[in-house]
Amino acid sequence: MPPVVILAIESSCDDTSAAVISDGNVLSNCVATQAIHEQYGGVVPEVASRAHQVNIIPVVEMALKKAGVQKKDVTAVGFTRGPGLLGSLIVGTSFAKAFALAHQLPLIEVDHMQAHVLAHFAENPKPAFPFLCLTVSGGHTQIVLVKDYLDMEVIGQTMDDAAGEAFDKSGKLLGLGYPAGPLLDKLARQGTPVFPFPEPSMEGFNFSFSGLKTSILYFLKNQVKNDPDFIEKNLSDICASIQTTIVTILLKKLRKAAKKTGIKEIAIAGGVSANSGLREALEVMGKKEGWHTYIPAFQFCTDNAGMIGVTAYYKYLAGQFCGQDAAPYARR
Repeated sequence: MPPVVILAIESSCDDTSAAVISDGNVLSNCVATQAIHEQYGGVVPEVASRAHQVNIIPVVEMALKKAGVQKKDVTAVGFTRGPGLLGSLIVGTSFAKAFALAHQLPLIEVDHMQAHVLAHFAENPKPAFPFLCLTVSGGHTQIVLVKDYLDMEVIGQTMDDAAGEAFDKSGKLLGLGYPAGPLLDKLARQGTPVFPFPEPSMEGFNFSFSGLKTSILYFLKNQVKNDPDFIEKNLSDICASIQTTIVTILLKKLRKAAKKTGIKEIAIAGGVSANSGLREALEVMGKKEGWHTYIPAFQFCTDNAGMIGVTAYYKYLAGQFCGQDAAPYARR
């Protein structure tokens, strides 16, 4: 029986990615980044969508070549339907539809956040069901109870801003370049968390980061008023303090959810799961709590088509296809 070969497309933000998955195994996972956004200090949606149009065909060809797969060998096409930037999603969705139509292949729509969770099945070790997944990115912060590949329940989420946005906006306040989150992480490793920031009080497993961002803003304003060079002299310690606060907020809620559910299979996913402070803190807490922890490789943390293809593979096995009328969505 020939393998199930999925060509996957991801274009939810500013990274154009294509991957080839064979029977659930990632053969290639290619990403084209858009450096042009650095000059604007953030992603410009219209610029991103135009860059996707330039990158999509070369990236797909690269993914097929690297995987050693020809177009005629593809079984189905998976694509990110949302959430994300609508203009960017339209490019990826349109390409996937056209490819599927030209080669008479079934289409599989994939939710971006579901794919972040299933990125854990792109390689070993893989978590056992049920497991809890802390999914953290620039636009989302969720605790997901994962009962099976396609059976997930969000049991906690941010009520306002996401953890990734808190990292990026804080970095911007400190004058860091784009993307600010990874730069803040790098500086935090050189500093000590000596400045206390308030942790929000939220019921259940939900999060809030808007108040933290505001407190960081006023803290910096007050300190700079007394000492204009305060940020420059204390940059690493400020970064370490911000990172420690965000990581503490995230893991306290995750530990609370683990105790409530009794689940000891614990994973993290999403772009912020690449943060070194979060990865290290999860491992420390995991040993203390007796968890089995799972942290994805860096290539499966940020936006990538590999996780889209893995998700599409399980949806293929379940017979979950979509039609040519599937339209992208910016948010659920």
